Amino acid sequence: MEEKKKKSIGFNIIKSDPTDGHGGFGVGALSLDNVSPVFVDIEEGEAFVDIGAMHARSVVEKGIKFLKTKEEVPNGKPYWLVWVTIDRKTEGPYYAGVTACEMTVDRSIRRGYKSLPEHVNRMDKSIKRHIIVDHMDDRSKEILTDFLKKHDPNMWENSEQKLKDDLNTIQ
Repeated sequence: MEEKKKKSIGFNIIKSDPTDGHGGFGVGALSLDNVSPVFVDIEEGEAFVDIGAMHARSVVEKGIKFLKTKEEVPNGKPYWLVWVTIDRKTEGPYYAGVTACEMTVDRSIRRGYKSLPEHVNRMDKSIKRHIIVDHMDDRSKEILTDFLKKHDPNMWENSEQKLKDDLNTIQ
């Protein structure tokens, strides 16, 4: 029974550009290699990476049938799925794209709510280096901010001011 696996806290590693030097197929194409799904568990006050979310196979999503409206899951536990894209600039790696999507899960009835088009759209926006987090509740912003800072303080420092502003961080 390997149901309770240790939560991974690692982000996807920045890979070297496979098109370096030859300018062939894929030049300028966006890569999924640098994007990581981070769950914010509001009630538990924690954030964690679950790569399974790339294919809707995360610990949170497994065994859940997702419905189209929040009202169909009135007792759903709230989560944010945050797509975090890491890129590199001269100062070093940074959080380049950070976009949050709402999700609720009610394990007791094996039902949940999420907008699949929104999740796909937000992942795409993250990969394209957008910051979309200002609609998150304050507690979730704090959890995400703490997680990003603890994961790599330098990456946080190197990140755009918009990310820090939209997460309402004072630092």
